[in-house]
Amino acid sequence: MGSTKKSWSYKTGERSRNRVRAFEDSKSGMLMLEFYEAGKRKRVSLGHRDRGKAKQQADEAAARIGKAEPLRSEDITLQELFDIYLGEVTPGKTLRVQMHDRAAAKLFLRCFGARRSAKELNRRDWDRFVKERTSGRLRPPGSHVPVVGPRTVSKDLKWLLAVLNWATMAGDGRGRALLDQNPLKGMPLPSEPSPRRPLATQERYEAMVAVADQIGWRFRVALVLSHETGHRIGAVRQLRWSDIDLERGTVRWRKQGDKIGHEHDTPLSPQAKAVLESARQEEPAIGDAWILPSPKDRTKPCRAELFTKWWKRAEGLAGVEHVEWLGWHGLRRKFATELRQEPLRDICDLGGWKNPETVVQCYQQSNEADLRAALKRRATV
Repeated sequence: MGSTKKSWSYKTGERSRNRVRAFEDSKSGMLMLEFYEAGKRKRVSLGHRDRGKAKQQADEAAARIGKAEPLRSEDITLQELFDIYLGEVTPGKTLRVQMHDRAAAKLFLRCFGARRSAKELNRRDWDRFVKERTSGRLRPPGSHVPVVGPRTVSKDLKWLLAVLNWATMAGDGRGRALLDQNPLKGMPLPSEPSPRRPLATQERYEAMVAVADQIGWRFRVALVLSHETGHRIGAVRQLRWSDIDLERGTVRWRKQGDKIGHEHDTPLSPQAKAVLESARQEEPAIGDAWILPSPKDRTKPCRAELFTKWWKRAEGLAGVEHVEWLGWHGLRRKFATELRQEPLRDICDLGGWKNPETVVQCYQQSNEADLRAALKRRATV
């Protein structure tokens, strides 16, 4: 058996007094410092791979600790912190998430000020952002949405918390962390008391399919694929022919087109295969060509706004009532709900969910008939 190669490590200082260890992170290869401060173990990234420099920084840190000088981080402004995060962490995310990172950074800089010290953020700042964001006074440039709900505000605040948490582990290049602690840790996120999550019914779906061709083949293909795969319209509209294997009956969902960057493969139902075959007849293409190309530019996929427009038009043609907050996502809830008798792991794999709790809390819904059937099955056990 071959021996496992050990990661590089260097220790300095005295045990139980000022011991500092410099070591190589096994995943990233970046060099880290580990030490104890106020009885708590801390680890910070040095932000480089120079072992000689890491030894020197470890010796300097041990000397400061030996003199009872805490390794305090220098004040860093929000502008400086956001610039570092957007430059080092954001590029590794999906394009959609990158856009949100940059938009959220601009909102917080407008609300708190670019020169504001990150460590001085407090509950009053938190509450002010919630108030300004929900009232519509604080919104991205060009946004025409007058007000936003708690979920949108929570998404922005979760990003800020993620940046601050990251800063407590990211090194400043001098053996210290960018922040000693997250000043907003434990702040309450806004939430809806009764979130609106309407479910698309089978009758609504069939009525919209019946009029789909009046809108166009792209809408019909998107409608059937969304229904049969349970995936977001954002992922469906970005499918390429190279993602489809009609012979095996599978589809690959690329992380670039997935909201949470989850790349995975799922099988295709007969209905999904049939609608894909019809799409190829409408727009013959292979390779990386878009399955649902833009009507004006085949090198690009259909814009998300088009699908929203087509959905509303189909409701009118089908004579079904418009339900606020239903839209394309109602098909995803329908998918999860109709499969609720299946193992939760299978549902997650089929619909592209990473967290089973999300499926249960946000997508699956019960009805009286199913609940009565459950009681009936219990009585026969």
